[in-house]
Amino acid sequence: MDLKYKWKNGYRPSRDEAAKNPHLLDESQFNNEQDRKLAEESARKHLGVPGPTLDEDKSILPH
Repeated sequence: MDLKYKWKNGYRPSRDEAAKNPHLLDESQFNNEQDRKLAEESARKHLGVPGPTLDEDKSILPH
């Protein structure tokens, strides 16, 4: 199975790169943010990388 979108850096990222990078696909190929988000989710599934969570940017340590 191959993805129908262009990768951001011109090549398929490794799973480690995909886990660290919030954007895997080239933004110029999308008309709106919603299409890009759906394609990013599809790309992550294609690579077997879990998507970002809603609380990912919050600290786990108490304040």
